Amino acid sequence: RGESRSCTRGFTYVWVMAALAVLGVMLGAVGTWWSEEARREREEELVRVGTAYARAIASYRASSPGSVQFAPRRLEDLVLDDRFPRPTRHLRRLYADPVEPGQAWGLITDAEGRIQGVHSRSERVPLKQMAFVADGVVLSSASRYSDWKFIVRENKP
Repeated sequence: RGESRSCTRGFTYVWVMAALAVLGVMLGAVGTWWSEEARREREEELVRVGTAYARAIASYRASSPGSVQFAPRRLEDLVLDDRFPRPTRHLRRLYADPVEPGQAWGLITDAEGRIQGVHSRSERVPLKQMAFVADGVVLSSASRYSDWKFIVRENKP
């Protein structure tokens, strides 16, 4: 009678250990999937925010008073454009880089120091590496996020 009870305990112990091993493998797989999903969401947010900056810069330039169109000198000018009697907002607020929240955006400027576009400073490899168009902004193929330049191309005749 005592031997059968210890045999049952041994079998239960093996079963619990096997269940814990399977659970560990499953949690590892879920963790990997969750991490990839979070990365995908940050990448999509980068594209959304980057194109918002590009559109805001184009809006700032298009609404320039007079015949000469100027781009902003600072990103803050997109939030509060005080070139007019009634200040204009081309962007609701300044957005952080979703991929590198602690870093400032990289600025693409012309010879006069006016902002033509933005880019992330992240050296991480993007999930989406082929060229694509996002809301009017052409993003070339990239081996890192910093390769994506968010600039609205002007349609000149």
